[in-house]
Amino acid sequence: MTARPQIGVVLPRDLPSSLVLPYAREAERLGFDELWVVEDLGFRGGLVQAAAVLGATERLRVGIGILPAAVRNPAFAAMEIATLEQLHPGRTDVGIGHGMPGWMRQAGCWPDRPLAFLSEYVTTLRALLGGTEVAGLRLDPSAVPDVVPPLLLGVRGPRSLAASGQVADGTVLAEPVTPEYATAARGAIAPRGEHRLVAYNIGAVDDDGHAALRTARPGLAWVGEPDWAPHVTPLDFADEFTALRERCGSREEFTERMPDDWVGRLALAGTPAEVRAKIDELGRAGVTSSVFIPAGPDPLAALAALARVL
Repeated sequence: MTARPQIGVVLPRDLPSSLVLPYAREAERLGFDELWVVEDLGFRGGLVQAAAVLGATERLRVGIGILPAAVRNPAFAAMEIATLEQLHPGRTDVGIGHGMPGWMRQAGCWPDRPLAFLSEYVTTLRALLGGTEVAGLRLDPSAVPDVVPPLLLGVRGPRSLAASGQVADGTVLAEPVTPEYATAARGAIAPRGEHRLVAYNIGAVDDDGHAALRTARPGLAWVGEPDWAPHVTPLDFADEFTALRERCGSREEFTERMPDDWVGRLALAGTPAEVRAKIDELGRAGVTSSVFIPAGPDPLAALAALARVL
């Protein structure tokens, strides 16, 4: 029997700074297994958030989702990650990815060969964290952690997923992650051994299942964009989905016209029992960590509602 995935929650990227640590402590108190911090251009840095959250909690596993590789020299990234691991052993997962191409080009750091760059970056980072010298650089023995923390790739294209299966300890899949998408992604990853699969999903839990769907609906506005095609292609309503998006003049119109059934398939939204069943289905598709992106205007209230599935 497939084990139920670990259940985590995202720390919203725009959460007021005064609520960041209370949110993390509350996630731990409520019993979540993991908390994932976000590094998006113009918001907050992932490594600093991870350090703060790790220091403010005792048990919670903290994931960084994700660090754009081209932004950080691997030697300096290794120093930061090693420090987190030494200060908080066994509690950090490091997600690394290409970054959004538009953002990376704005920042002037989009590599010429993104996939080769990312694969080489992770290989170099792992070696440095393990105390190996690379191109004349190495961590001082005092800075080398006892264990290299898990390095996961946050990617979605088939070639990038295949690279994750070759060089990473796991893969972070952006929302929405349906069982169909998880199965297709795991097939592309083709891991050689144990490989974690972290799935982000918009989350809303309510005793009134229809109310939960209404709360989750706005969070799906981006799903119709071209980059999200891999998420939708495996679904039995993919053609209808694409046709509706093409007919709509805005993301808001698209999400408003989306049938409830699609919202229910594309989000972890519903009653506590319904959402538990969806998480179990993701587990059967190979997901090892199911991570909620809380929907609704009040993140702390959403956190308490989502905890009802634990």
